[in-house]
Amino acid sequence: MEAIETVIAQQPDFAMAHAMRAHLYLSGTEAAGLAPARDSIGLARRHARTEREKLHVAAAEALADGRFDDAGERFDDILLDHPRDLLALQMGHLFDFYRGLSRNLRDRVLRVLPAWDARRPGWHAVQGMLAFGLEESGDYAHAEAAGREACALEPRDAWAHHAVAHVMEMQGRVEDGIRWSRDRIPHWAEDNMMAVHNWWHLALFHLDRDEHDEVLALYDRHIRGGQSTVVLDMIDASAMLWRLYLRGLDVGMKRWGELAEAWSGLVQDGIYSFNDAHALISFIGAGRRDLIEQQMTTLRRAAADKRGDNAAMAAQIGLPLSQALLSFQGGHYADTVQRLRPLRYIASRFGGSHAQRDLFDLTLIEAAKRDGDLGLVQALSAERLFLKPASPIAQRYRMLAEAGRAAA
Repeated sequence: MEAIETVIAQQPDFAMAHAMRAHLYLSGTEAAGLAPARDSIGLARRHARTEREKLHVAAAEALADGRFDDAGERFDDILLDHPRDLLALQMGHLFDFYRGLSRNLRDRVLRVLPAWDARRPGWHAVQGMLAFGLEESGDYAHAEAAGREACALEPRDAWAHHAVAHVMEMQGRVEDGIRWSRDRIPHWAEDNMMAVHNWWHLALFHLDRDEHDEVLALYDRHIRGGQSTVVLDMIDASAMLWRLYLRGLDVGMKRWGELAEAWSGLVQDGIYSFNDAHALISFIGAGRRDLIEQQMTTLRRAAADKRGDNAAMAAQIGLPLSQALLSFQGGHYADTVQRLRPLRYIASRFGGSHAQRDLFDLTLIEAAKRDGDLGLVQALSAERLFLKPASPIAQRYRMLAEAGRAAA
C-alpha cells in the first residue's frame, strides 16, 4: 500500500495505481476497506482509457458491491486478452479462494499458463498460485512440485510456501510439515502478510502430535502476539482456539476475551459470512452473550439481503453453521450433528480452504462422540485415517467407537 500511495502521489492520473489501491482494500474482506476502495474506484474510472483499465474498474466495483461472481468473470475477461496481468490473476485467484471454488483456483491459472515461462518475471507467483489450486483440487504431487519450484525461485513467496504446507496438512505428513515450516521461517515470518497464517499452519502440525503446550506457545507468541485486528489473522486465531476447545482444553478466558474484543468492532459488518462465523466462535468462547446476539442478527440480515453473493453464503452455510456452533456450546450435541451433517458437502460455498473448513468436520465428529453416536464417529474417523493414518486424534476416535460398539 505504501508503494502504491507513493506512485499515486507522483502520478495522480495513473488509472491502474488507483485500481490496484482499490483491489488491495477489497482483498481484506473488511467493511472498513469499502469507503477507501470506492474512493479509488472513482479515481480509476475517471482516468481509465483502455479496455483493460475499465475492466479492472468494473471488477473492483463488483467486489465493493458484494458481487463476487461478477468480479470473478471480469478478471477472467481481462486475462483472456492479457494473460500476463498478474494483478487480475492474483485477485481472481484470491476471490476463487474466498468463494471456495477449488476447480477455478486451479483452472484460472491453467488458462493463462501457455503465456508464461520460467524466464518471465513473476513466474514464481504463477507457480505459487498453481500450487494452491492443485492442492485444493487434490492433486498433491503436482501441487508440491509447483510450490517448491516457486519457493526455489523466490524464497519469500509465502503463498507458495503455504501451498506446500497445505499439501502436507492434507496428507498428514506432520514431520515434513514441521520441518518445512521451521526451516523456512526466515523467509516467511518477517514483514509478510501471510506470516500469521503460516504460523497457524505450523501450529496445526504440532496439534496433530498432541503438543498442546507448543500450540499455545505459538498462539501467544505469533498468532496473537501482535494482537492483530486484520480479519485474516483473527480467523486463524478463532480457528485454533476452537480446535483446542473441541479437545477439552481450557485455554483461559484471557485468550478468548482478548480475541472477542478484537472481533467486536466488526460484529455488524456482515459482508462475508466466513468472517462472521469465526467472529461468533470467539464470542462463544468468551461467553459474550451480547456479541453473540449481535452477530446472529448480522448473519440473519446478511442472509436476507439479496444485493450480493454473501446472501446465499450466509443463508446456506453461515447461518445454519453458526446455529450448530451455538448448539454445541450449549451441550445440545444431537442437534449439532443434525445441523452439521447436511452442510458437509456444500460447505465449500462458504469459502476458505479444505484445511480451514476441517474445523467444522472436527466439530461434527466431537459432537457425535459426546452424543454417543458411535456409528457416525467410526465412519468419520475412517475418512480421516485414510489420508492421515498416523493422526493421534483420529486414532482415538476410531478406538473409542470400536470399543463402544464392541461393548454394546
